Amino acid sequence: MEAQKRQETVVNNGLAWTDMQRPAYADLAEVSRNHPSFHKLNFEDSLSKIQIPKIDRYDDHLFIVLHFPTPDKERGFVFSQLSMFVGSDYLITVHQGELKPIEELFSMCKADEKMRQTIMGRSSGYLLHKIIDTLVDDLLHLLMKVVGNIDDVEDLVFDERISVSRQIALLRREITTLRRIVINMKRIVVELTRDVQRFSKEDLGPYFKDVQDHVDKVHEALEEAKETVEIYKDTDFVLSSEKTNKILAVLTIIFTLSIPVTVVSTFYGMNVALPGGIETGPWNQLGPYTTLIFVILVSAAPAGLMFIYFYRLGWLEAHR
Repeated sequence: MEAQKRQETVVNNGLAWTDMQRPAYADLAEVSRNHPSFHKLNFEDSLSKIQIPKIDRYDDHLFIVLHFPTPDKERGFVFSQLSMFVGSDYLITVHQGELKPIEELFSMCKADEKMRQTIMGRSSGYLLHKIIDTLVDDLLHLLMKVVGNIDDVEDLVFDERISVSRQIALLRREITTLRRIVINMKRIVVELTRDVQRFSKEDLGPYFKDVQDHVDKVHEALEEAKETVEIYKDTDFVLSSEKTNKILAVLTIIFTLSIPVTVVSTFYGMNVALPGGIETGPWNQLGPYTTLIFVILVSAAPAGLMFIYFYRLGWLEAHR
């Protein structure tokens, strides 16, 4: 079933916010009738999902492309692109519908007059700040989930009964995705602090500085999370290797101790005359099982000597 399109506009004090979900090229071309300065290449960028975050500067507006993460059941996080046209009395947001925070913010402006006045009552530059700030706050919440998952892995990585290699690999992928988003976002937010001021009489520097500070904190937390996960990966590898080595050591010792009995049983399995064998007649000095006792002693003696030797070398001591 094809996802439903949506195009709605909220107006407050002469400022119009148009939100477009899953638009087609014709939908963007229709909007451009009221804004002839919009470039057709920007329409193509808005519909593409592989654009690099950027700012295109024009005489009367800015075109901005940003990426934000959205949760995904299979891949953890995926890129969601947000394209924005910002002018003195309008702001147009274009996305594919995965960005729930911006949908909720638009719904609040649409339904609540007081909230609409708070968010849209100043300027398009302030509205732009509010949108980015809301999405960055959501990014913080997603980061807290990742940190919580890292804490869970910390409790499991030292449990030899559980394999956490897959969980660690998934965490590394999630952190890598978030880092790629945040690194580009840092650059864009710094540039916006200068560029968007022309659309507001109010000094927007402190507002975007606050957003920049949040993005920096997210980046620092991601760097710390990346280092922590790498430590857990190395720890899991070392512990897994140690466990494998212990298993191989036990199997090797068992095999080595069984060599004498294998050699003796091989001799007595040959079709040749051997002392105590069927051809020469069994020994009866210690009863009817004298030959069996002899074979066991001959097999156990070298095995016992090897056991004592291995013990003195420390190979049989339990590792704690």
